[in-house]
Amino acid sequence: METLDPLACYRAVETRDARFDGLFFTAVLTTGIYCRPICPARTPKAENCRFYPTAAAAQEAGFRPCLRCRPEAAPDLAVWRGTSNTVSRGLALIAEGALDGDETSVDALASRLGVGERQLRRLFKQHLGASPIAVAQTRRVLFAKQLLHETALPMAEVALASGFGSIRRFNETFQSLYGRAPRELRRQALASDRAEGSVAQDGVILRLRYRPPLDWPDLLSAIAAQTDPAERVMAATWRRTLPDGDVTVTLLPDANALRAVIRTADIRSLSGIAARLRRRFDLSADMATINAHLAQDPALAALVADRPGRRVPAPWDGPVPIADGERRWHPWGAYARRHLNLPDFALSLEKAS
Repeated sequence: METLDPLACYRAVETRDARFDGLFFTAVLTTGIYCRPICPARTPKAENCRFYPTAAAAQEAGFRPCLRCRPEAAPDLAVWRGTSNTVSRGLALIAEGALDGDETSVDALASRLGVGERQLRRLFKQHLGASPIAVAQTRRVLFAKQLLHETALPMAEVALASGFGSIRRFNETFQSLYGRAPRELRRQALASDRAEGSVAQDGVILRLRYRPPLDWPDLLSAIAAQTDPAERVMAATWRRTLPDGDVTVTLLPDANALRAVIRTADIRSLSGIAARLRRRFDLSADMATINAHLAQDPALAALVADRPGRRVPAPWDGPVPIADGERRWHPWGAYARRHLNLPDFALSLEKAS
């Protein structure tokens, strides 16, 4: 796992530098809480801080999420850490619920990825600082926390939508982690854009956050060019028909987020749909890192400077095509090819796991 620079991290925390939001989390020894770099709480002393690359790593180390800065609202950049295609595919499967439920296991997940269980655990620890189980548990908790804050779903539906097997396990997890019941964490006043009622009837409104820049017109144009028959792009709106519903997405530029209205009859599919939306719109991309890498190529420097928010939309049912070709672009060849208007072709993100 890439080692974080404690001094650089602490400086980012001191200045609440939004450029680092999602890149690491700060755990405070005196409170047992982990926070985003932009947390509005008083800055802790440097000697009381520990820094982790992912929320799962902080949570596995025994820290609980901050209620003020809401780690569940941070941009999800974990998929861009390291160069392991196995970890990237594993994260996608976990987001789809591969470790939710009593009949799932890390061994079964490893088999789907074509590796051994021990190797998968090693890769997750190396690239994310946490085990697959810890990643799945953190995902469930943070997605449930987002639903509590942003929707009016009943508690039972929040539990099912976030991958908990039962309302009892959902309540026990929140009581253990936050020291209070989920109902106590829900805001009393409903937000103006919060969807009322059940998923099937009214839809659930979620905010899907990203780190800017994001070129929304260019992204919609690229999606439209893929001519997926289940999708329609109208003006600044994207819509997709689901087997049992539909989803509509628009941009919230002032919030660095997309606004997704999801209607589905199967509440348990909500987390997977949100994960697919993040991949479809390439929201986990760290554009600052990608652009800095590509700009070193003279053929790309001016193009990247002109369109720094150009992203690569993944197919709804599969991973983004990773174009290699030029080793100097690796592992972001797909972005280079978009800037150069070259056709994509699928290739692994890595030579080996």
